[in-house]
Amino acid sequence: MDIAILAAARFPIGEPFAGGMEMHTHVLADALHHRGHDVTVYAADGVGPYRVRRMLALDFAASVSARRDVSAGPDASLAEHHSYLDALLRLARARHQIVHINAVHHLPFACTSLLSSSVVTATLHTPPTPWLESALRLAASTGTIPSMVSVSRTNAKAWSPLALDGVIPNGVELPRWLPGSGGDAAVWWGRLVPEKAPHLAIVAARRAGIDLRLAGPRHDDAYFDAEIAPRLGGGVEYVGHLGLDATAELVGSSAVALVTPTWEEPFGLVVAEALACGTPVAAFARGALVELLDEQTGRLAPPDDVTALACAVDEAAGLDRMTCRRRAEERFSAATMADGYESWFQNLLRRQHER
Repeated sequence: MDIAILAAARFPIGEPFAGGMEMHTHVLADALHHRGHDVTVYAADGVGPYRVRRMLALDFAASVSARRDVSAGPDASLAEHHSYLDALLRLARARHQIVHINAVHHLPFACTSLLSSSVVTATLHTPPTPWLESALRLAASTGTIPSMVSVSRTNAKAWSPLALDGVIPNGVELPRWLPGSGGDAAVWWGRLVPEKAPHLAIVAARRAGIDLRLAGPRHDDAYFDAEIAPRLGGGVEYVGHLGLDATAELVGSSAVALVTPTWEEPFGLVVAEALACGTPVAAFARGALVELLDEQTGRLAPPDDVTALACAVDEAAGLDRMTCRRRAEERFSAATMADGYESWFQNLLRRQHER
């Protein structure tokens, strides 16, 4: 199959990954490429065995006259809109068999009619947002809505009554997330932003009496300076934004992984990564996390309850590490994820040919 994946305009598809979306794009594109498909990724930048088409840099600046329109959005939003619009026009000319939207910007979902020569698909990676809901509602009313899957049952339910083709859970490259021997400290990794709430992980770890190591990109300096930096020290360490192998080593050498979303987490890729490393999870019972964990692999605490999370840390740390690894192998491998996408794409192409 000739497959194009439309990804992030803001962040490159490469290590160290800016977030789970970028990681997911790489893992999916890499798996499909190695199965013999012709894969092109449209993204801010990237390096992989698949083909990468760079999207326009986010440096669009409206003219002085245009900027007199006081209703126009911020410069960053205009630049992102410009980049996605250019990518869509290029995709329309390229005429790939499959165009898969692996982004959260509303414009690709609203403009699928530009891609009438391709089968257009999309993964819903987030709960509903006003812009995305608007785009999908209009696309549905004109019969140009893409075929879609969600990354979890919880996220699919949030989009009800929108019709989806099913759920394909995210997967991780198991050979790179190897089981570790564990250790004495807890670990938290991901984007250091308010909705991921690493500051609550620090509070819970301190109440549990366990050291904590934090890793990930600082996407919100104001949040980091206000909520993270003052809490560092005394057994809490920020180790920086690490590459995949270093992150896997960090996770595998930890006693327990803390996952602390303050939003309805649509999946929670860090859970799959932790389990692949044999590291049990203590998390808030929010969003899809309740689907990913069971009593043998983690403990869930009521959302935002750091005292309960501290208790969950103690309980989770005693769980069997090989059982955690087996759950990742059974449910969250990149191969299983690629099976789902490959079968889905092939079925859609077959239906197109039968019309």
